[in-house]
Amino acid sequence: MDVLHVILQVLLGITSLLLTLLILLHKGRGGGMSDMFGGGMSSGLSSSGVAERNLNRFTVVLGITWALVIIGLGLLMRFNTGVDS
Repeated sequence: MDVLHVILQVLLGITSLLLTLLILLHKGRGGGMSDMFGGGMSSGLSSSGVAERNLNRFTVVLGITWALVIIGLGLLMRFNTGVDS
């Protein structure tokens, strides 16, 4: 059970960092973090519709994975408390 716990914690760290990065990559609607990195200045050079949809899909899948890892860690911690290891 300790190996599964470590694997889920590492997966949680990786998905958290990737999810933060992907959220910051989204096209802003004005006045957000994307404008701070120059996203608001170049409207003609912004990502295409297909790239934006793929970014949305990948973000949603990664968000669902992140939530499942958190639920898995919570269940593992809840049912592992009574067992001496």
